[in-house]
Amino acid sequence: MNALLDSTLMACELCPRRCRVARGGGARGYCKAGDTTEIFRYGRHDGEEPPVSGTRGSGAVFFSRCTLRCLYCQNYPWSQEGAGRPYDLDGLAAILDGLRAQGCHNWNLVSPTPWLPWAMEARERARRTGPDLPIVYNTSGYERLETLRALEGWVQVYLTDLRYARPESAAEGSDAAGYVASARAALLEMWRQTGPLVCDAEGVARQGTICRLLVLPGRAQEAVENLAWLAEHVGPAIAVSVMAQYTPAHRAVGRDPWSRRLTREEYEPVVEALEAHDFGTGWVQDLEMPSPDELVGYRMSPD
Repeated sequence: MNALLDSTLMACELCPRRCRVARGGGARGYCKAGDTTEIFRYGRHDGEEPPVSGTRGSGAVFFSRCTLRCLYCQNYPWSQEGAGRPYDLDGLAAILDGLRAQGCHNWNLVSPTPWLPWAMEARERARRTGPDLPIVYNTSGYERLETLRALEGWVQVYLTDLRYARPESAAEGSDAAGYVASARAALLEMWRQTGPLVCDAEGVARQGTICRLLVLPGRAQEAVENLAWLAEHVGPAIAVSVMAQYTPAHRAVGRDPWSRRLTREEYEPVVEALEAHDFGTGWVQDLEMPSPDELVGYRMSPD
């Protein structure tokens, strides 16, 4: 077993909340993750950014539990209510084996933070039975620096969110007033580890950081502020994915402004800001077609 797993079982500090509960003794912290990995579903996924999905799909593992409690989470049955099945380490390794056998380009770990030590061990087991695949770390961005530093060299592609620019919005929307500071610091660490997006001859991501900005109703200006922050602190080489797919769900229903879709008046300034900062690689969703499968590339890197 790895040291991160041992420390998590004794006093979990994987995410910025640092609950320090003894998960190995049956205690559960904010995310309610225990000592056995829980997974809602897994399989080939074609709905990510094109370099992640590629031509053969991304091997996605949708973990149960989450370190946030977003009002509008469409995945709340498993992220907040714990729907899913338990898998021991051999079971998780078998899932990775199966995704590789299907020809998936990568192992795409979706909201993996509560289960990182188990995922690390399972990957080691999967490596013994066949070729290694790149790890896509698919996260809300609410990460602890010390945890990310333990992943250096283990993650090849970071697919991260930068969802809020103001603490009060993060507190209301996701019960995480510290999100902005944590997510920005995390993104800088991800960038330090992997740098700009690098793709193979088929256009499939082999390394790099992709930053997603989900534009939220009533808070589109925060996406503009985050684009300015990215331009200043990272630079135009980072791949940026601007998303218009917000849909009211869960506790957002009936709660203004979370209960409505974006308007064109809100969204257009975000797209204009994206263009003004001249990011070199990325995608933007059309407001009229806000599906994850309908990302439009605004420019592609020659890499």
